[in-house]
This record gives sequence, structure tokens and C-alpha cells, in this order.
Amino acid sequence: MAGHARGFMESSIGRRIIIIGNSNSGKSTLAERLAARLNASFIELDALHWEPNWTPAQPEVFRERVRQAISADSWVIAGNYSKQVDLSWPMADTIVWLDLPLHLVLRRCISRTWRRFRGQQELWNGNREDFWEHLMLWNPDKSLISFTVRHHFARRKRNLAIMHDPQWSHINFVHLRSVTEVEAWFDRATPHAT
Repeated sequence: MAGHARGFMESSIGRRIIIIGNSNSGKSTLAERLAARLNASFIELDALHWEPNWTPAQPEVFRERVRQAISADSWVIAGNYSKQVDLSWPMADTIVWLDLPLHLVLRRCISRTWRRFRGQQELWNGNREDFWEHLMLWNPDKSLISFTVRHHFARRKRNLAIMHDPQWSHINFVHLRSVTEVEAWFDRATPHAT
């Protein structure tokens, strides 16, 4: 089988890792923890993508930021941006897919957005969450809740196909389906011997 999906008890990982998954699946949290454990660069694609006032960076600006970020010897990326896959994925040795249930990511989405909104937490380049916009379920361009629901099953189908695509046969895929699996895998994750 081209490409391989290893169970959550697989413990050996590489030095160039990408964490993918639905919004609010815990990509950034896991990536930051893993980067600290591996003494690797933590790369949050949202931070490279968003300009002030929630304006997306121009595609080539975003791609150049990614190029610079992945020039390090070891890194952990959090994010799904397809417009940079051709840059980071050929260099990656491990992709961890956080495939958590929709009800869990929705609950996290609502509670996290409310917490960020209430505390006026700055995210990237001065941007802050607007909880009320996320309640506009009829507008997936504004509502992260609607975006999460709309993309959940399509993203799962796409990721399952990617795991078996010969183009990515050099990558060790780790498919985690619950918080318990994520924590068990993280507890056992150790870098490949160099």
C-alpha cells in the first residue's frame, strides 16, 4: 500500500512534522507541545496567512513566509492550507491527522471562540475573534461554526484518499481519532534516531 497509516501507538516520528485536522481539533496545541519536545521550530500557518483586519496575505507572500519557515532543519507545522502543500509536504516525514468527532470540535469551537471574544485575545497581527459573527450560520465565510460543519466530512474523505496516494508514500501518516489517542500518541512520541 502506498503511503501508510500507522496506529496511534506508533511512537517513532521524524523531525519535519505537519499536524492537520478540522478547525478546533487541537492542531496548534499539539504542534506547539511537540515542537517543544523535539526542540524544533513551531510554525502556525494561520499566523503566516492572516494580515490585520482578517485580510489574507497575498498567495506569493504567504508562500514565501512558508518557504522561510521550513528552511529550518526541524519543524512542526499546524495547519491545512492547500496553497502551500507543494512546499511543505515533500519535505515532511510525518503527518499527524487529528480526526476528532464533529460534536467535539463544534463544542470546542463555540467555547474557544467565546473565551477569546470575551477576553479580547489577540490572535495574529492584531486580529480578534467576533463571537457574534460565528453565530451567522448561514454565512460560512464569517461563521467558523458553519465552516467547521461544512468542511468536516469532505476533509475526512480527502485525507483518507491522501493517506493512500503514492505521491506521499515517503510520509508516515498517523491517524488519531480521539483525545485519548492523541494523548497516548504524544506520550510515546520520540524522534527518530539520527
